[in-house]
Amino acid sequence: MSERWYTESVIYCLDVETFQDSNGDGIGDFQGLISRLDYLTRLGVNCLWLHPMHPTPGRDDGYDATDFYNVDPRLGTLGDFAELLHEAAGRGIKVVIDLVVNHTSDEHPWFRSAIASKDSPYRDWYIWSDAEPADRHQGMVFPGEQSETWTYHRKARAWYYHRFYDFQPDLNFANPQVRAEIKKVLAFWIQLGVAGFRMDAVPFIIELTEPGRAEAPMDFDYLSELRQHVQWRRGDAVLIAEANVEPEKLPEYFGDTGGSSNRIHMLFDFMLNGRLVLALARQNPEPVIEWLRTTPKLPDGGQWATFLRNHDEIDLSRLTAEQRENVFAEFGPDESMKLYDRGIRRRLAPMLGGDRRRLELAYSLQFTLRGTPVLRYGEEIGMGEDLSQPGRFAIRTPMQWSYTDNGGFTDGKPIRPVIADGDYGYEKVNVTAQRHDDRSLLAWFERMIRTLRESPEVGNGTCTCIDQPMPPGVLVHRADGPTGTMVFLHNLGTTEAEVDLGQLAAEGRQPNDVFADREYKEAGDLSALELGPYGYRWIRLGRSMP
Repeated sequence: MSERWYTESVIYCLDVETFQDSNGDGIGDFQGLISRLDYLTRLGVNCLWLHPMHPTPGRDDGYDATDFYNVDPRLGTLGDFAELLHEAAGRGIKVVIDLVVNHTSDEHPWFRSAIASKDSPYRDWYIWSDAEPADRHQGMVFPGEQSETWTYHRKARAWYYHRFYDFQPDLNFANPQVRAEIKKVLAFWIQLGVAGFRMDAVPFIIELTEPGRAEAPMDFDYLSELRQHVQWRRGDAVLIAEANVEPEKLPEYFGDTGGSSNRIHMLFDFMLNGRLVLALARQNPEPVIEWLRTTPKLPDGGQWATFLRNHDEIDLSRLTAEQRENVFAEFGPDESMKLYDRGIRRRLAPMLGGDRRRLELAYSLQFTLRGTPVLRYGEEIGMGEDLSQPGRFAIRTPMQWSYTDNGGFTDGKPIRPVIADGDYGYEKVNVTAQRHDDRSLLAWFERMIRTLRESPEVGNGTCTCIDQPMPPGVLVHRADGPTGTMVFLHNLGTTEAEVDLGQLAAEGRQPNDVFADREYKEAGDLSALELGPYGYRWIRLGRSMP
């Protein structure tokens, strides 16, 4: 696979602790994940993104690490993790891990040393203020759950900064020693064999925070340093960043003003995600079309990562107040479904009322737009959420494998309750049932991903909306690459539609339907393409051999 392997990948993200337990202690582990690699291979994914797996007190689902050079003993040993990397590589699957280094746990040895004495070598590894900072109550990431970003520590006799919870003190990236240590962390895991990192909260990593200064300067050069460092260690290593920032700032995360792609390889497309959800709520593709037309131009080698559901809430903060209300009314009408007044803590299947047609439409659209698709574990079988769980844990329930107790996740007491009741309980929604049904959602995902892997134009080609009048609710776009052209039709509406793409026939390439929601008559001269309610069609316009 090439150094830009990520442009033709399907990324599958999971929590090891909720995927598969191998020893009956109720906690998923590396050996359990190894036992499910063949399932993932059959599904068609070729990259795993593992959520935080370092030792942790467990106060924030692993995002409060106490040791960046080890794994949580509940998940196994470093030897187990090395075996996972080996087994995955044998199946053509690369492994990317979460890099959560904006902060540490307050139980990390670095912080414990820092609070013990002002003379500690780790004191300046964190951000301190002797006086109460004027911006103490500004910049909270979790409004409603946080009341401040500066907390007074009695033992340290100073205020320390934390963008997130008070038990997660921020590291001081203005300190060269901190920068050097994080590079060592990356090198350690690359040496073990990981293919890259999903970098959490990247804007806060490059933010040079000072007490009382709400608008801190950003040091993008550090991203260039990290990019160079990982690629010296492994040429095909990838950095995938979480940066939910204003559109005009996005290009800076990919490269400098010279146009070079010398920073982050991939960014999660939060702007597209919000507009996809809005389009589904309104049954109108205009929000997606607008973003595709105004997306900032990326430097060569830059790539978007697209998603419908990830491990957090659906973040609607980049939508207008009216747009958010449209989405809430359709997909989160109950207060228990919302989080932080900006997002929805639900999985897609229940959001879409369990409507198989809408589910297929939504994922067909996501997977055919420019970029690399990311799929959350359990979405391929249509898992639901558990709103009785607090916050983001609603969509972090154990994987549902079979009809057996606890959905086949564990023989013991699960770390988190498995969804057992209702339309999304494990007796109705599980891998085993869908494996024996060639019309199941799982079987559909396998076919869809297989077809996508045969269509490299999507990941590494250009993406263009067809600029002509369309029936209400219809989006038509094309992907052009060295190996050919694909045209995609999606009907977000509830009525039949007919699309005239006769202008494309002039290109002289024979159209061929390769994937669709139902059997349609042949594309012919493209002048009368039928599209059913919530329908979709993938059409190849000939193909040149590579």
